[in-house]
Amino acid sequence: MSHVPPFTPDRRLFPFESRWFDSSAGTVHYIDEGVGDPILFLHGNPTWSFLYRGIIIRLKKRFRCIAIDYPGFGLSEAPDNYGYAPADHAGVVRELVKHLDLQNLTIMGQDWGGPIGLRVAVDETTRLRALVMGNTWYWPIDTLMSKTFAYIMSSTPLQSQILRRNLFVEKIMPMMVKYPLADEVMHHYREALSTPTRRVGAAEFPRQLIESTLWLGDLMDEVRDRLLNVPILLPWGLHDLTFPQPYLERFREDFKVSQVLRLDAKHYIQEDAPGEIAEAMQGFLDGLPPTGSLPSA
Repeated sequence: MSHVPPFTPDRRLFPFESRWFDSSAGTVHYIDEGVGDPILFLHGNPTWSFLYRGIIIRLKKRFRCIAIDYPGFGLSEAPDNYGYAPADHAGVVRELVKHLDLQNLTIMGQDWGGPIGLRVAVDETTRLRALVMGNTWYWPIDTLMSKTFAYIMSSTPLQSQILRRNLFVEKIMPMMVKYPLADEVMHHYREALSTPTRRVGAAEFPRQLIESTLWLGDLMDEVRDRLLNVPILLPWGLHDLTFPQPYLERFREDFKVSQVLRLDAKHYIQEDAPGEIAEAMQGFLDGLPPTGSLPSA
């Protein structure tokens, strides 16, 4: 492997073995911990697999926990010729799912990890056992708040702030957790996006809120058509202004078998409430029918 990671995580915070996959977009980093039915954890912006450390530490005794860093995020390569659209990320994730031949799979997504994970779920339904979706969405953005956020963050001044000053990590992340992140935790998010080149993906995600409208529209239709019988757990931070409770209710309308976990948390639920989420996921998955027997329509 020729790719040199941007930094080495502290094993006291991230006690996992780094693994590498040569995807069609370049070398991507992932972790693969524990044994049992697999759970695939998908991050959003500007985070990486580190976000899920507290959940994976708790679940790896019972489940095989896999978390990937998209190209340009975490420890993965930041390719020059990569689009950084959610469709591109979903393609890379799907390659890894096929490479590892994951079966009886649960996919967890938050923020952009939701639509990316649901795209993979739609494309790989025969591998799927369940879904865990928290503070996320899968349809074209249609609220004034989300459109305003998209346009502001896509503007030239804000794009410059993201690329030059790491705005997402330095300013936005601290506002979107209920409990302040420790300095050593912030260091791990900061170092993953340590140069403007490594922030291209973080800058692109808000642009894609508008640019991916057609992709999200197709995804919405396919989720409603193909995933409505898949059991879904919805851990939801109740103090997240970006994804308030009406988003949660849209999930509940579209999925027949849903369970809700309401959290005293903001947007980054994995930082605010990892223990509660892990406990709920284990109970949820243990309570499902035997693998391979999804409820019929």
